[in-house]
Order: sequence, then structure tokens, then C-alpha cells
Amino acid sequence: MRYISLTKRYVCKSCGLMLSHQELMEIRDRLRDRAGPEEEEKKRYRKEYLQWWLSKKKQ
Repeated sequence: MRYISLTKRYVCKSCGLMLSHQELMEIRDRLRDRAGPEEEEKKRYRKEYLQWWLSKKKQ
């Protein structure tokens, strides 16, 4: 993304999409929210694996 100060907009270098600062922040927030459940799933899996690994060592 490139910022054009005359129009106060961000322009994508590859596709030419033009966004204001507010629009860009809204899109980033939506994408961040979409990635949330996947990250939680990864954390849960790692926690379960760690518990399994530690319980195996105790035996």
C-alpha cells in the first residue's frame, strides 16, 4: 500500500484499490477478527499436547 497525501488515500500497488485511513482500519479489523478463532484453536491444541506430554513423562 502506498499513501497519496494529496488525496489522503492509500493505494494498493498491485490492484489499484483506493482506501481512506478509516476504510483501511475497518478491513484490517475484519481480517484480524476472522483469524481469531484459528489462533484460539492452535493455542488449545498446543495446551492439550503439552498436558498429554507432561502426563506421559510422569508415568
